[in-house]
Amino acid sequence: MRSVDVVVIGAGQAGLSAAYHLRRTGFEPDRDFVVLDHAPRPGGAWQFRWPSLTYGKVHGMHALPGMELTGADPARPSSEVIGGYFTTYEETFDLRVHRPVDVTAVREGEHGRLLVETSEGTYATRALINATGTWDRPFWPRYPGQETFRGRQLHTAQYPGPQAFAGQRVIVVGGGASGTQHLMEIADVAAATTWVTRREPVFREGPFGEVEGRAAVALVEERVRQGLPPRSVVSVTGLPLNDAIRDARARGILDRLPMFDRITPTGVAWDDGRTVDADVILWATGFRAVIDHLAPLRLREPGGGIRVEGTRAVRDPRIHLVGYGPSASTIGANRAGRAAVADIRRLLRNAPRPVAAR
Repeated sequence: MRSVDVVVIGAGQAGLSAAYHLRRTGFEPDRDFVVLDHAPRPGGAWQFRWPSLTYGKVHGMHALPGMELTGADPARPSSEVIGGYFTTYEETFDLRVHRPVDVTAVREGEHGRLLVETSEGTYATRALINATGTWDRPFWPRYPGQETFRGRQLHTAQYPGPQAFAGQRVIVVGGGASGTQHLMEIADVAAATTWVTRREPVFREGPFGEVEGRAAVALVEERVRQGLPPRSVVSVTGLPLNDAIRDARARGILDRLPMFDRITPTGVAWDDGRTVDADVILWATGFRAVIDHLAPLRLREPGGGIRVEGTRAVRDPRIHLVGYGPSASTIGANRAGRAAVADIRRLLRNAPRPVAAR
């Protein structure tokens, strides 16, 4: 068992931001803090994005603190651009990320420490920064007849790019940015596409400035304060009405149908008698926070989420969640990493130093 002051779980945008601020304020990697990441290489969730998501198509990628991302080719896959940027960032600031390391559970230990159980052993820590994001927990809705479908079902997390759907009839489920991006790519090669969403999509016209951004974040933050599962910031901002979206709407690609009632062996059906045949159902239905490893600490509220003030878990001030709820955007993750480190520094300064685990 190794003892450290802080364990950071996750090395995406939020985790690297937290590690940077720990380093900058005097914490030494592998002595005072450790960063654990289960991914095989740097890049966070970006490394798993589909090849057709080029860097030029990425919305609102903010640079990590202390080092800008400059000169990137917009035609290159975002997984390559951002993966390379994260690699350079980790090396430049000597963050010494441990990977691949799986965290299985966080439990209460002795002398006020938390025990972080991992595939490389157990860490006893005075504070924890959880930056695990959502990519590893895709949300799959369940509908009657789903198991009878004879075609292929896959989630955004498995999306291989548009060419895999050439000549096929594809139903895309989901009203977020991923759903519209998939539709616009697939429509050029598929035999037919159908867009289905649970709620009527909202397209946002006009500028989206700081005031609008703060209002959107506030809506997500209020859910987290109430202990409800967070919704993404994008879910409350609407879809930006850019030239590509306008063109797709004019071509009928984004003509939306309400959610079907059941899945049949050959497609989907509504209770009013309408049916659509399909070879593929693509679920662009989002992700949920990866927090099951925190279950032994009983942080969840009756509403299903973890109640958070700022980044601090209300039920345990030693634990901070960054990239969770209102800080799930890249700029939000940067700010959350800095805020979590500032709060942890105060906590460690004011708390008596526990006896080191042996």
